[in-house]
Amino acid sequence: MSSSGKPDIPAPLTNLKIQYTKIFINNEWHGSVSGKKFPVLNPATEEIICHVEEGDKEDVDKAVKVARQAFQIGSPWRTMDASARGRLLFKLADLIERDRLLLATMEAMNAGKIFSNAYQDVSGCIRALRYCAGWADKIQGRTIPADGNVFTYTRHEPIGVCGQIIPWNFPLVTLIWKIAPALSCGNTVVVKPAEQTPLTALHVASLIKEVGKLIKEAAGKSNLKRVTLELGGKSPCIVFADADLNSAVEYAHHGVFYHQGQCCVAASRLFVEEPIYDEFVRRSVERAKKYVLGNPLTGGVNQGPQIDKEQHDKILDLIESGKKEGAKLECGGGPWGNKGYFVQPTVFSNVRDDMRIAKEEIFGPVQQIMKFKSLDDVIKRANNTHYGLAAGIFTKDLDKAITVSSALQAGTVWVNCYLAGSSQSPFGGFKMSGNGREMGEYGLHEYTEVKTVTVKISQKNS
Repeated sequence: MSSSGKPDIPAPLTNLKIQYTKIFINNEWHGSVSGKKFPVLNPATEEIICHVEEGDKEDVDKAVKVARQAFQIGSPWRTMDASARGRLLFKLADLIERDRLLLATMEAMNAGKIFSNAYQDVSGCIRALRYCAGWADKIQGRTIPADGNVFTYTRHEPIGVCGQIIPWNFPLVTLIWKIAPALSCGNTVVVKPAEQTPLTALHVASLIKEVGKLIKEAAGKSNLKRVTLELGGKSPCIVFADADLNSAVEYAHHGVFYHQGQCCVAASRLFVEEPIYDEFVRRSVERAKKYVLGNPLTGGVNQGPQIDKEQHDKILDLIESGKKEGAKLECGGGPWGNKGYFVQPTVFSNVRDDMRIAKEEIFGPVQQIMKFKSLDDVIKRANNTHYGLAAGIFTKDLDKAITVSSALQAGTVWVNCYLAGSSQSPFGGFKMSGNGREMGEYGLHEYTEVKTVTVKISQKNS
């Protein structure tokens, strides 16, 4: 631990060599059936890191076939004791902990993530894996006092082969969030990493191979055809005049600028009550101007690149729309540097709800600050979106906090904080932000089917 009480972050590895670029199926590495490969880029330098095998339909079919065989009754994975399944997942967590520095360096290089954040992400993955490993032998049904002379009980059974698609913004975290509960419940999985960021997933596949023969059928990893899917959000963050201003400014800032704004829960619609609006804008601009942009593996840098040119150009287009539609550009507003996909930290004030920057998911380092006058007004405006992933509330009034959190249509509501999460807490959204939940006990429910068994009890005369 450092003198500040924060965990010490080591330096990233230098001269990292990429070992795993093939498709992982049934505990073995394969070339793609088509022979195709695609380049994986470093978004800070636009240089090619390596080429990865590009899976297609034939590769998917092969992975699914193996995963189905592993799920059949009588297979080692299906007949394994639940406690043994948990021990294998604990072992995988141990191996990720062993390779933490390698994985963090790889994640920073491939995803453009600040190294210290990538290192903390790996720590979160270890905690998530161990949490799910502990559940493996505790997934159980209930006995039900049903009417009639019967004995009724429920069983939670694995659903089968799970196809899991990993986004590029949190490739390692999301991989663990998906495979850990699925495997803990006894399912098999076929995983598609994002083509922009496949490297950490492939390294985890190598660790699964290392865990041992019994887990080999648990996961078939393959890079499938190029598809990008994400859980969308346009999350409101509401700051009332009675909030702790310093804390609210910092949390709201972190909520939208973390990982260059590439978070599905980014606090991208910031509503500030009128009496403190001007001061909040002033402090937010001061905070945004403190960023140091550059290679995320370099010490002192606290903002890296966007993931690729497509995303970079989309963000700049939305920034231009904000200027044209009448929002006030307080700072930033353009690209940065001569190489890499960097965008200046940008703050807009005087933003209206009907502007593109207030409606569309930007997924970039762009803060838009809107003004509100009344509680009823801000609740209505906050809920006026197709999304419902997350929300934030800043107030010292507990009654107000509970009232607003109950009224907001969002799967996660943070009060006087933002981006606070844990392996024990379920995550997911309302409306167009998706279905179901990940992590926590609720996340396990997504990977089991509930079977009801009723046994008639014979009646005999005494």
